[in-house]
Amino acid sequence: MASKRMSPELLEMVAERFKALSDRARLSLLQELRGGPRTVNELVEATGMGQANVSRHLSQLFANGLVARERDGVYVRYELADKDVLRLCELVCGRLESELMERRKVVTGR
Repeated sequence: MASKRMSPELLEMVAERFKALSDRARLSLLQELRGGPRTVNELVEATGMGQANVSRHLSQLFANGLVARERDGVYVRYELADKDVLRLCELVCGRLESELMERRKVVTGR
C-alpha cells in the first residue's frame, strides 16, 4: 500500500476497483482477455455467459479502467487496459492456491 496516508477520494477509488474485481464473471472475462483483444461474441463463446451478461460486466470493467475498447467496424474489441491487474490476480491466486493445498493436506492427512 502507499507509503503515505491516502485521501478519502483515493480510498473510494481503491474500493471501487476492488469491487469491480469481486465478481467471478468479471474475473473470467479478464482471464480471457489476457490472450489479447476479443469481441463480445468471442467472450460469450469463451465463457459460456449470455451476451447481455458479458456486456454488462464489460461495462463495469471499462468504467473502472480495467479494460479498454475500440470499435472495429460493427464490432467492439475489448482488451486489458491495466495489465497490472493480472499481477494482482496472480498474487492473490497464488496465495489462495497455497491455502487450498494446505487445507487439502489437513483433510486428507497427507
